[in-house]
Amino acid sequence: MDIQMMQEALPQYISATLLTLKLALGGILLALFIGLIMSFMSYFKVPVLKQIANAYTALSRNTPLLIQLFFLYYGLPRIGIRLEKETVGLIGLAFLGGGYMSEAFRGGIASVPRIQIESGRAIGLTRWQLARFIILPQGLANSVPAIGANVLFLLKETSIFSAIAIMDLTNVTRDLIGMYYLTREYLLMLVVAYAIILVPLSLLISFIERRVRYGIFGY
Repeated sequence: MDIQMMQEALPQYISATLLTLKLALGGILLALFIGLIMSFMSYFKVPVLKQIANAYTALSRNTPLLIQLFFLYYGLPRIGIRLEKETVGLIGLAFLGGGYMSEAFRGGIASVPRIQIESGRAIGLTRWQLARFIILPQGLANSVPAIGANVLFLLKETSIFSAIAIMDLTNVTRDLIGMYYLTREYLLMLVVAYAIILVPLSLLISFIERRVRYGIFGY
């Protein structure tokens, strides 16, 4: 192992890690927002909007992120729309993640006991009040495991960004291997970089899941 070359490459990996985290955080936050809106459109069976939400979820979940990125980066310029690489990555991750988050929220909302919703209607709560005080708090709590899994999935999907030359961890590793042919060294650094991101996050998500489970079921 060439330790010196690994040390020299460390600043590039730090920069790539920060860029990866920035795009992942932005994409995940947008995905959460989109998913929540789509899940409510679907759950409340709003005419036309429900069909739009279902079509969006099906499209985003059944097309690979790579194809989505290629469409945004190479297809849109054909009609005069040009986006920066980082913007394309952010939009692509949010579009893909929104579909998965929508299903996570929908499953959590659907698991809210029907009797609680009917009781809320019986005491005169409006649809908005039902959503705010009964459905949303419990639905979000029930969605935590699926949301956590989606967050980890989306973080790992950032490795696809290298396909449009974003200087993320995967692209930096590929470039360095191409220049210096130190495959073992740079692949090890790539694995360590993703482990530094994903392992603590996975432990945090597990901790949150346990706290939510304790809050709901008492164990």
